Amino acid sequence: MSTDGLIVVDKPGGMTSHDVVARIRRLAKTRRVGHGGTLDPMATGVLVIGVGRATRLLTYVIGAGKSYAGTIRLGQTTVTDDAEGDVTATVPAGQVTDDAIRSVLAGLSGEVDQVPSAVSAIKIDGQRAYKRVRDGESVELPARRVTISRLEVLAIRRTEPDVVDVDVDVTCSSGTYIRAIARDAGLALGVGGHLTALRRTAVGGFTLAEAATLDELEQRAPDVVNLPLDAAADRFFARRVATPDEARVLAHGGPLDPAGLTGPYAVFGPAGGLIAIVSERDGRARAEIVLAPA
Repeated sequence: MSTDGLIVVDKPGGMTSHDVVARIRRLAKTRRVGHGGTLDPMATGVLVIGVGRATRLLTYVIGAGKSYAGTIRLGQTTVTDDAEGDVTATVPAGQVTDDAIRSVLAGLSGEVDQVPSAVSAIKIDGQRAYKRVRDGESVELPARRVTISRLEVLAIRRTEPDVVDVDVDVTCSSGTYIRAIARDAGLALGVGGHLTALRRTAVGGFTLAEAATLDELEQRAPDVVNLPLDAAADRFFARRVATPDEARVLAHGGPLDPAGLTGPYAVFGPAGGLIAIVSERDGRARAEIVLAPA
């Protein structure tokens, strides 16, 4: 069985995030595997996988900021807002100027209220939105406040008649849909738009530079974890070292005196092992999750 920890995977296109989890379960020889933020089948790039006790860190990974490289095609609308769906409308986009494209995309950055794609994994009354759409229902999701801190136009390409391809680089908060950016840019320009390519380049501090392909993981199985639990917590959180007495209290779920650290932080025992992820509230440092082995 593999060590508890995280794996940074470079997900290939054509696979769901669940497909990757299933593959890692086989390679790591354990059922206790999860992922830290869904990537659509079309998308590639950084997918953080948790193994063993590290699956409990994934809630923090899911909430981390993310970066993407993508391509928006103007002039075509699809049912899914990306290239996986059927084209539902075409409007010639050749007359849209570069300045207009840049201006519209600039207006979609910052703190914005974004309506997620109807074909998304968001649940409505317990059922995924994409399932309702595939069953023929009309789905309208409420807007959500997201932060798009970087939306840079890398290139504007006019290699095909009546469509314009725009390569973008995006850094955004958790919950942002890049295909919704493509849809909204197309709507604002009056020609429609969808996403034709998407590669996630970073999740929090985890980047493509340390990502392994599934083929690489296959070759070193079952030793697939590249960031053991303690190292993963050190990468993601501020560190506090507990005294022996504090370690005993915290390992049993008891509170500690505050240390004045902001946000969730990792508490390690005197010998260096991770005990818990802690946050301070009401004058006490309380465990959000206890990770010390039973």
